[in-house]
Amino acid sequence: MATIDIEKVLETCLLAGKIMLESDAEMYRVEDTMSRIALASGDYRLVSYVTQTGLFVGLDGTSTIRMVQILNRSINLEKVSRINQLSREYVTGLYTLDELLEQLKCLEQERKFFPLWIRFVSAAVVSGTIMILFGGVWNDLPLTCLIGGFGYMLYYSSLKVLRIKFLSEFLAAFFIGCAALFSSKIGLGINQDMIIIGCVMPLVPGVQMTNALRDLLAGHYLSGVSRGTEAMMTASMIGFAIAFVFQLFY
Repeated sequence: MATIDIEKVLETCLLAGKIMLESDAEMYRVEDTMSRIALASGDYRLVSYVTQTGLFVGLDGTSTIRMVQILNRSINLEKVSRINQLSREYVTGLYTLDELLEQLKCLEQERKFFPLWIRFVSAAVVSGTIMILFGGVWNDLPLTCLIGGFGYMLYYSSLKVLRIKFLSEFLAAFFIGCAALFSSKIGLGINQDMIIIGCVMPLVPGVQMTNALRDLLAGHYLSGVSRGTEAMMTASMIGFAIAFVFQLFY
């Protein structure tokens, strides 16, 4: 295979891994996807080193190494699923390497996000249903949905403006705690504890905790520990905010 083809294989693997890392995929999944692409491109064995902030790839038997820095990460499981599907179709011969690279470039440029009203409704539904599942009363359901929806919108808006992740969770949880306590004091809410539990659930880093555990089980201790630390810091900020509310008003 010519040198230009080797460069293209590395570019394709690197782009696929970059998109997956930016979409918060597990490290072992990133490595497996890139390895399958390289293997299907000419029986190459990919050598890679994957972290949350950087990606290094090379082909065994060659001196070419490529790297990319991961600056932004968000949860986008749809992109992870689509890259997995593209890699499977490439392995079966449905795409050529050029076509796969073009598909990945198009996917990288996609900026599809759910509109704000869908985010609000989703957070409201999650808050209300979790409150009921934890033993709350049905009379608190509308209030829990409203507080949970507005709390998540505050988190989303402050994250875009401040760009400080843990502070955004703190502000949203602080608002939720204040709103739950105030509504209980004026007689709108019955069980303030269940309202708070339900409303903070959209903020809980469930995906990060799950991926941290899966990375640890797969032997990726560096990424597993870093993901777990990030998840614990997020959960701690939520807990600190609620504790601060109780300290202020009790």
